[in-house]
Amino acid sequence: MNTRLLCFFFAIFYGLQISVSAQSIYPVNGPTDVRDVTYALVNGQVISSWDSAPQKATLLIKNGKILNVGASVSVPADAVIIDCSGRIIYPAFIDIYSGYGLPAPVRQPPTSNRPKYERTSDKQSYWNEAIRSSFSGVSSFTVKEKEAEELRTLGFGAALPVYKDGIVRGTFPIVLLGSGHEVENILQPEAVTGYSFNKGTSLQANPNSLIGAIALMRQFFYDADWYQKSGTKEYYQSLDIYNKTKSLPRFFEAEGWQNSLRIKKIADEFKMQFVIKGGGNEYQRIDEIKKTGFSYILPLNFPASFEVSNQFDADLIPFSALKHWELAAFNPARFAEKNIPFAFTLDGLKDKKEFRKNLLKAIQYGLTPAQALRALTETPAKLIQAENMLGAVKQGYIANLIITDGDLFDENASMLETWVSGKRYRHAEIPEQEIRGTYRLSYLNNELTAEIKGKPGKPEVKLIGTSLSTKAALNSQLVTIRFTNAKGDTVYTLSGTFTGAKTLSGTGTDAGGNTFTWKAARTSDFVFTPSPVKPKPETGSIIYPFEAYGKKELPTGSGSLLIKNATIWTNEKEGILEQSDILVENGLISKTGKNLTASSGVPVINANGKHVTPGIVDEHSHIAITAGVNEGTQSSSAEVRIEDAVNPEDINIYRQLSGGVTTIQQLHGSSNQVGGQSSIIKLRWGSTADGLKFKDAPKFIKFALGENVKQSNWGDNSNERYPQTRMGVEQYYFDLFTRAREYAAKKKTGGITFRVDLDLETINEILEGKRNITCHSYVQSEINMLLHVADSMGFKVNTFTHILEGYKVADKMKQHGASASSFSDWWAYKFEVYEAIPHNGAIMHQAGLNVGFNSDDAEMARRLNQEAAKAIKYGSISEEDALKFVTLNPAKMLKLDHKIGSIKVGKDADLVIWNGHPLSVASRAEKTIIDGVVYFDRELNNKSADDVRAERNRIILKMQTAQKSGEPAVKPEIKKEMHYECETLLDDYTAEGGF
Repeated sequence: MNTRLLCFFFAIFYGLQISVSAQSIYPVNGPTDVRDVTYALVNGQVISSWDSAPQKATLLIKNGKILNVGASVSVPADAVIIDCSGRIIYPAFIDIYSGYGLPAPVRQPPTSNRPKYERTSDKQSYWNEAIRSSFSGVSSFTVKEKEAEELRTLGFGAALPVYKDGIVRGTFPIVLLGSGHEVENILQPEAVTGYSFNKGTSLQANPNSLIGAIALMRQFFYDADWYQKSGTKEYYQSLDIYNKTKSLPRFFEAEGWQNSLRIKKIADEFKMQFVIKGGGNEYQRIDEIKKTGFSYILPLNFPASFEVSNQFDADLIPFSALKHWELAAFNPARFAEKNIPFAFTLDGLKDKKEFRKNLLKAIQYGLTPAQALRALTETPAKLIQAENMLGAVKQGYIANLIITDGDLFDENASMLETWVSGKRYRHAEIPEQEIRGTYRLSYLNNELTAEIKGKPGKPEVKLIGTSLSTKAALNSQLVTIRFTNAKGDTVYTLSGTFTGAKTLSGTGTDAGGNTFTWKAARTSDFVFTPSPVKPKPETGSIIYPFEAYGKKELPTGSGSLLIKNATIWTNEKEGILEQSDILVENGLISKTGKNLTASSGVPVINANGKHVTPGIVDEHSHIAITAGVNEGTQSSSAEVRIEDAVNPEDINIYRQLSGGVTTIQQLHGSSNQVGGQSSIIKLRWGSTADGLKFKDAPKFIKFALGENVKQSNWGDNSNERYPQTRMGVEQYYFDLFTRAREYAAKKKTGGITFRVDLDLETINEILEGKRNITCHSYVQSEINMLLHVADSMGFKVNTFTHILEGYKVADKMKQHGASASSFSDWWAYKFEVYEAIPHNGAIMHQAGLNVGFNSDDAEMARRLNQEAAKAIKYGSISEEDALKFVTLNPAKMLKLDHKIGSIKVGKDADLVIWNGHPLSVASRAEKTIIDGVVYFDRELNNKSADDVRAERNRIILKMQTAQKSGEPAVKPEIKKEMHYECETLLDDYTAEGGF
């Protein structure tokens, strides 16, 4: 049956069955009893909503709904009365990110070892299998009684099952957690749509990176808009169904604060609103989370402690993991403090029985019980637009209830019952009446005081005035109490039931088998004893970034300072200034000279005997990128953007600051002819990804030539992606730019029928001179080829990077206007660099090219000053010109030399203070300054290292104490730090932990 029609029938059926007596279309095999029973829950304390005080009230239920609730409600004569004396009634919980009732996604084994580039099934759907907008959760939903029972015992009465597969995931229903047929439990067949950055079970090669996943999602949204507006006769099921369901709430699985900020950019671009499934680390950047304007679904899967008895194991634990273990439970309270709407989910818990424990832990860490109840009732109901049916105990609402014997958020309280759509599910074999209390026990002419305590289903009896011990058991309504002597022998056995409101009676037997009657009259009722309030634990501070060497305060945007008595390498016509000063005001270089003074309060740095240079600029870097540097699944991936995956928490930012690097260009890898759009950032350690961005930087893109793009070294199974030869690479470029010209022409006249193509949009920016090319290159012939293509098609190659045979074509590069960003002395490490020479940089420089040295390596970037010095050894370049190879010249390549690269009044105050000659292998950066703010200070670094060790030891001791108190622990795992290079390809980008 058509899914949408099926959904319509479900909606009609449930709308009728909760308002009138259910009329099933299914045949009945055998006797049946269907009656419209009215239940009256009397004498209980009702908490009608998260912000309501307990009120003694009568609650009427019929046909799955709440007929009435209040203190003065009359009980109908035909009602089944349930006495709730000593009980508290709450609205049942709602889990809106559940796996209940849906099968787990399974990736099928591939049929071939070759990459799969095209969709082979459901060809009327979108071209990429990670787009699953036609998936309908209601069609796959199955009632699973065992799972439902487990959820009910935790207090849940409704759920929203989510099928976690793909980037666009389709629609999901709201279901009740009752027993019975599926149609009885489907409340809303299509309630929300789902999204993620995870390709899921798709076997297609694309995407193989986070940047590829984001680009795919953006293109899909543009295509859906085009499909709706253009009136095309072509039928695409995925686009059609998406457009029909796009008005539903959108749930996006982010799994962390960084992805939440990435989702915000997508939301702004397409004017969408999302509900975010968080990852539990949002507290680390809660102010940024607040700015998103999203509501959140938070897991309660707080991390387990690590086994730290072995020092070698303890040393494997990342500092950030230790900090997260200690602080994760603050996450819900921080949301509440910032008034960010949030709901809770069981998702992520390996053992759902940990839910209550972790919920109480969140309360211990600052969340109030009312806020916790709201996150489990009203908020999830609102987020799925079911706030008029679920989340409260009010007239007309579905009768989803929890009944407890005490404060729900007290660890001593027991959850006795859960009601789902008016059906009662009892969690323990307990009498209808409260059995606990103090009794006067009479038997065989003996009268004793008996105290019955314990849990409702597991009573504990204590006799006052006798040496006999007791053991009690409860089976449905039957109470059994055994009296034993000091030897453990049974002396008496009493069995009985309630024979009055507060009286137990029955028959007993002695050790000889003789019977007698007994009676116990309650003299005082059971009083719930709250557990002691646990104090909020003392913890360390949140740091920025949440990594070793992070700081307790967020960095400021720009600063002022005065550097005195330094040797200043200006990279300008003034050359090197001895014993001179630099005044920095509001992040800019204000003055250079001697005997400068600063305003009161401006920090003064005495740099006597030290050297100051402009900050180092790395034109070719791959650090600080999350979940893949290559989207190498297509010949052109111009649509992908490195800025979508900037990782501000990468420790390599700090390491490179220690080497004097202040600005880098984050490049896509070299796996295809046209890679992704570059990102240019300043290394403002502690900022978010947006805070790292170089404001108003020109646009760049990565191109590539050579072995990588024609897949020479990818293995025998990688020979299907066109092109496979250097000749094909040239033809591909001609074809691509021809298509881009045609695209631009159609864009001018297309109107609403024009389809936005993010790939061709980017290529057209090159033709319009709005985006610059940085091209990975080695061999002379290919460099000539691209220069020819560029001249023929009317665009410029801004920079050839690597360019190890540049010395052969320096004249042609100069004529074209290209720069050269090379290595200092790399050669012979693969076939296409056999003819590289260490004099390459010097020869190109002497030919009049703008030459720089880059790193292409996270480690080498820490010593780019030493790489620059090699130009002196290989080519007798002057010291000042050599320094420009890693400062002013790469700034020119990035078209940022008006802001950085030299020490000049009005430029950004990006400076490095060295303890000696900046080109010496013996010199070290003492301070690295960006926009007038010191981001690296070697003296403070040494203290920070001590602080990190002390903090590690403190948390490890805390873990050991927790484990002695019974907290479980897991063995630390070695997690290899990922360093990207041009060739790095990920088979599964989710495996890196980018989400």
